[in-house]
Amino acid sequence: MARVNRFGFLAIALTFHLIYIFSIFDIYFVSPIVTGMHAFEVERPETVEAPAKRLVLFVGDGLRADKAFQSFPEPYPKDDADLVPRPLAPFLRSRVLEHGTFGVSHTRVPTESRPGHVALIAGLYEDVSAVTTGWKLNPVNFDSVFNRSRHTWSWGSPDILPMFELGAVPGRVDSFTYAAEDEDFSRNAVHLDLWVFDRVKGLFAEAAKNATLDAALRQDKVVFFLHLLGLDTNGHGYRPYSKEYLNNIKVVDEGVKEITNLVEDFYNDGKTAFVFTADHGMSDWGSHGDGHPDNTRTPLIAWGSGVAKPVTTPGGTAPGHDELSADWGVDHIQRHDVSQADVAALMAYLAGLAFPVNSVGELPLSYLAGDVAARSEAFLANARGILDMYRVKEEQKKATELRYRPFKPLGDEAHSVEHRFSIIRSLIDQGKHEEAIQETAALVKVGIEGLRYLQTYDWLFLRALITIGYLGWIAFALTTVIDLHVLHGKTETSRTLFGSVFFSSILVTLYASFVVSKSPFTYYAYAIFPVGFWEEVYARRNALVEGRKALFGHVTSAGGFVVLLLKAVIGLVLIESLALGYTHREVFSILWAAAASWPAFYGIAFLRANKELAGTWVVSCMAMSSFTLLPAMKVEDVTLIMLGGALMLAIGVLYLIFEEKLLSKSKIAEDSTAPADNTLSRALIGIQIGLIILAMIVTRSSALSLQARLGLPRGNQIVGWAVLVLSLIMPFLHRLQPNKHYLHRLMVIFLTFSPIFVILTISYEGLFYLGFGVTLITWVRLEHKAYTSDKPQLSSATNGAAAVPASLASSPFRSLTLSDARVAFFFLTLLQSAFFSTGNVASVSAFSLESVARLIPIFDPFSQGALLILKLMIPFALISANLGILNKKLGVAPSALFMVVIAISDFLTLHFFWVVKDEGSWLEIGSTISHFFIASLLCMFVASLEGVSELLIAGVEVEDGLPQLTKEKELGGIVTKGKVSNGISRKPVPNEKST
Repeated sequence: MARVNRFGFLAIALTFHLIYIFSIFDIYFVSPIVTGMHAFEVERPETVEAPAKRLVLFVGDGLRADKAFQSFPEPYPKDDADLVPRPLAPFLRSRVLEHGTFGVSHTRVPTESRPGHVALIAGLYEDVSAVTTGWKLNPVNFDSVFNRSRHTWSWGSPDILPMFELGAVPGRVDSFTYAAEDEDFSRNAVHLDLWVFDRVKGLFAEAAKNATLDAALRQDKVVFFLHLLGLDTNGHGYRPYSKEYLNNIKVVDEGVKEITNLVEDFYNDGKTAFVFTADHGMSDWGSHGDGHPDNTRTPLIAWGSGVAKPVTTPGGTAPGHDELSADWGVDHIQRHDVSQADVAALMAYLAGLAFPVNSVGELPLSYLAGDVAARSEAFLANARGILDMYRVKEEQKKATELRYRPFKPLGDEAHSVEHRFSIIRSLIDQGKHEEAIQETAALVKVGIEGLRYLQTYDWLFLRALITIGYLGWIAFALTTVIDLHVLHGKTETSRTLFGSVFFSSILVTLYASFVVSKSPFTYYAYAIFPVGFWEEVYARRNALVEGRKALFGHVTSAGGFVVLLLKAVIGLVLIESLALGYTHREVFSILWAAAASWPAFYGIAFLRANKELAGTWVVSCMAMSSFTLLPAMKVEDVTLIMLGGALMLAIGVLYLIFEEKLLSKSKIAEDSTAPADNTLSRALIGIQIGLIILAMIVTRSSALSLQARLGLPRGNQIVGWAVLVLSLIMPFLHRLQPNKHYLHRLMVIFLTFSPIFVILTISYEGLFYLGFGVTLITWVRLEHKAYTSDKPQLSSATNGAAAVPASLASSPFRSLTLSDARVAFFFLTLLQSAFFSTGNVASVSAFSLESVARLIPIFDPFSQGALLILKLMIPFALISANLGILNKKLGVAPSALFMVVIAISDFLTLHFFWVVKDEGSWLEIGSTISHFFIASLLCMFVASLEGVSELLIAGVEVEDGLPQLTKEKELGGIVTKGKVSNGISRKPVPNEKST
């Protein structure tokens, strides 16, 4: 590999992380879908009917288990009696108390509509990456209960129904959906559920006049699916404790009652089974997606033909209850919890269908009304389906492995699947049904473990390969930084025949094994990076030797080594602290409180000389430490939004008033402040201030309108979008009369994003944006002051010889030193703070749709997600601009500091790669996935920030406060008046003579 420049390095960084971020899907979340299995159903004599001839499935999208059963006052009370708490779903409660079986269905992450419905209807848990394939018109490519039915009628959301219709046998599933525009978060969504109930009633009314339809409805093995989205939409818009959400529960309950009576009256045969459940829950903040228990616990109520009656414990607490159901008032009824995929197996059994071939759901026997003989037969058929999936997966793995290692519990003749099935069949034939059920349960458990064994078969190899790849990248990145920005490319690459043959042999061996095992193409990419990186590090070993001398040559005493070791330990502790901050935001408060003392390490003289700057730093650090002590989950607070906007406005007005004084005080010579006297320059700043005022007005109006349940006024929506777009255009208008002073440029950037932050904030985020901006500019100026105060001492102490490598004689930039690692660590901490100071970015449910509803009130996950991402990215524009400015003020090469950050940040990525979980609580699983994503994307993000920084600070001039003697030694005399030879303008201070 030829020596890479800064652009080549950034391109490699982006490519490497983009590819390696998908490694967790090849390791932890391989798709469970395979083909070639046989379909199994309960074998019955022709004279014996299935438990039910038809099935009705109600899914209350976004309904939490506790809200379904708890008692509340009337949402819209008319008198004092309505204030007395009562169950809001009396009909469903009557099914629990008298007619059926109930429990809690536990979902998996991501707690979104698609994976939830796939688990309910197909009985399998899609790998987490499936959520990235979209919500709309994305057909399921696997078997389902609908596909096994004779015919399915479905009503509901256009985001859910089409994927099951398009994924089934053509003509088997009919879906009826309302328009996507009806999913309006700014209005009460109860009409969505009423639409569904009305259409179902219309279907049965039409059957009275349509003989063909009537005949189709009266067939056996038919399924009716009612998808009720109103709860989810109202939960997002108003929160699950709102009167809209609670009233929607009443509407759903009444609708379920009406449809139940309608169906039973239509058929009048008592052969209908009913199942009521939800795809996911809802957090108190009106969101879902992660593994919080409020999102993973949903109600499950089954009644009708084939369903067991309630099991009661008079005068006591029945089995199955815990703190969750303590206030439901049904503790004398046994609660039967299931996994969400088990619902598919239950529905298939009740309707007399074959179990979906991809289902891993275990038939919940406690919900079945049949005798023990019938249940043992049903469970055996369920087990055959699961074990047949194991058979297919094992055959596929055997065909691609040079030396297959079988799953031991099923690996020999005495424990083979067929042998164990024969034992179960023998027990059933002997009438030992309870023993048969126990043996079947044990076999299902072993079968699930066997499927997991095959799913994780390549884990050890892949995790080792990915780990070596990340370590190789870190080594390659550090080597490149040393080569380019410490030695300035003065060492030659040294390759040997042995090294070339060694690394080539490793790559060939890996690729050969991939070909034999028919591995995915991603495996080839995973292998080439570690081999390439480590080969390059080996070839540049001379640069590492010289770099060690340049960076550590001054460390000669034992005390110096101890100090160096202590600093290294502090760096590792900081990285681990940042990792801990992903789960405990308070860690950032501790880090910022500690950072407040940083200027004191430079001594009393430094503090006296920079007392105003040091004081600002302490105040800003303490302010930053307060944000991570505030709740991550926020409620809309118009007062805080207006306060943040008012402070942004005040900053802009004060800058406009004192602009010339501020710019001249920062000691940039010649004409840098001239544009401050220009009418156009000041007018553009004034327009940006005006946009903040307009954003505050329209945001307040929109928020109050939405809170009053009046919807989003069209005019507010138009003005909001206009403010957002105009704000982003303003930096380009400033180019008509450019001001090259770095403070002016930073103020333009700050004011550019202020109106957007006002529109998209719901609480204290605006205050954070202000404090973050002050912290950044104070950090940049402090770093520069520390650098200029240290430099003369360093020059005299080293006598100008040992401190500067010979390579500097031909470079316009100074070499990086160990102290620059501190800058990188500060930058990394600022990045993490930008992510976590206003919420828990690692949690999908931490994002509120209240802010984006001011611009997009209609449900559109990608457009609304894009606005949330825009809000999340705004602080990073400030970070990139400030680091770019600091890069110039410290005299290091462009991208030098960015490259150091990229190199060290992957220690975080590697940490989170090894703690990713696909088992345990769903909260842990979801958190570990998102942590790895954030850490990995962070490296890509830092690389992209380099480009953003170049764009934002192009043409900016910064003062160079170095004494002239130091500059000549550092730059090797290559200094022109006001500029260095790379074309970056760095103007001398007024009291400095130009050379």
